[in-house]
Amino acid sequence: MAYEEYKSAERGGNLILEGRERLSISGVTDVLSFDEHEILADTTLGTLMTTGEDLHVERLSLEAGELVITGKVDSMEYVDDRRQKGSFWSKLF
Repeated sequence: MAYEEYKSAERGGNLILEGRERLSISGVTDVLSFDEHEILADTTLGTLMTTGEDLHVERLSLEAGELVITGKVDSMEYVDDRRQKGSFWSKLF
C-alpha cells in the first residue's frame, strides 16, 4: 500500500474541463473542503481551488488520484499558503 501511495504522489496533475460543466482532475491527494460554490483539493502540483455554481463531487478516488467535478465551473486556481497566513496588513506589521 505504501508503494502505491508513493507511486500516485509521483504522478503529475492534469485538468480537463469539458464545456465548463465537467472537470476531471488527476494527481489529487486529498479534498480539503467542498460545497456547491467552492472545492479545495490538494494535488501533486499544489492546492487547487475550483469555484462555480452547483458544484458536485461526482467521483473521487484518492487511490487513483482522480477527482471529477460537475456543475458550472467559473474558475480554477492554484493557491498557496499566503491566504492562510494572514492579510496584507498583518504581514506589514
